[in-house]
Formats: sequence, structure tokens, C-alpha cells
Amino acid sequence: MSSTESAAPRRRLSRDDRLRQLLDVAWQLVREEGTDALTLGHLAELAGVTKPVVYDHFGTRAGLLAALYKDFDDRQNLLFDAAIEASGPTLDDRAWVIASSYVDCVLLQGREIPGVIASLSSSPELDSLKREYEAIFISKCRDALVAFSPSGEIGQAGLRGMLGAAEALSNAAASGEISPEEAQEELLTTIKAMVNRGTRLEN
Repeated sequence: MSSTESAAPRRRLSRDDRLRQLLDVAWQLVREEGTDALTLGHLAELAGVTKPVVYDHFGTRAGLLAALYKDFDDRQNLLFDAAIEASGPTLDDRAWVIASSYVDCVLLQGREIPGVIASLSSSPELDSLKREYEAIFISKCRDALVAFSPSGEIGQAGLRGMLGAAEALSNAAASGEISPEEAQEELLTTIKAMVNRGTRLEN
């Protein structure tokens, strides 16, 4: 066979590049076919790799779901940290950063993230992972807002309520039920009310 007839050699991806490729294909799979269609075998088929390659990266379907949520959370943290760094020094500035960056991150990922989050609740291990990442985000929010609280504190109940509102409003915006602007404005109001209340209603 001549050199012109032989197939061009395929470029071997580094482990990190392969992981990025698999995650991108997995997000596309969830977006187009739903979370229920997300299996390691199906991912291997769509990514054009053998099953052992996918199993080597994720181990199980639960491992794949955890990797997708971590990918989403890493992206969210990058957006959040950059926005906080560039924000002004007022409560309005900080609250708007939290509201806008949370909604923007969910919209950037699209309507596939609610399915992944819902799937995380299917096992105690995955739900624990979700709560671990949520605790990190809540801590960041407390650090960004506590200086504006009349009592000098922000209670855990208020922060959990804020996170629940952020998730619900962002998902509603992603599904088209409300506009992104409505989600951001409502979340902004929620955050400011939580901070201005301080801990007076929680203690």
C-alpha cells in the first residue's frame, strides 16, 4: 500500500486532553439525549474510543456524574472568583456578582445541568459530593457578604435559603420559564434581604 493510500495516523491525546474531550462529549450527550442516556458505553461510542478508555477515566456511571458536576463547579468558581475580584465595595455590587455569576454559569452550561444535579441525589455518595461543593460556594458567599450584615454575621439557614433560590431561579431561566434577567433580579433581592436581616431572625 502506498503512502497516499495508508490512513493518516491518529494523534494520541494526553490524559488531560482526553478527559476534556470525554467531558465535552458527555455534556453534549446529556443535552441531546438526557441524563438517563448517559452510560459509559454510550459515551465511549460517541467519543470514538474504546470502553476501557472511558472506564479508566471514570470507573462507574457515578464517577462520570461526579466528574461532570466537578467540571460545572470548577467553571462556576472561576466565574465567581473573577467577578468578586473585579466588583465594587458595596453590598449591591457583591450581591449582584453572586446573583449574575450563578445564573450565568447555569445558563452557560445549558439545561443539561439540572438533570446532572438531580442524578447526584440518587446515591448518598454523590449527594455528599454535591453538598461538599455547595459548602465551598456558601463559604465564598459568606466571605463576600458578611461585612455588610448589621449583626456582623450571616447564618447558615439564610445562606442555604439563598442557595436554594439560586438553583431554582437559574433552572427556571435555563428552561425558559423566566428570563435570565428576572432570575438575576429576584436572586439579587433575596441576597440583599438575607444580608440586611443578619442573624436577627435566625437566633
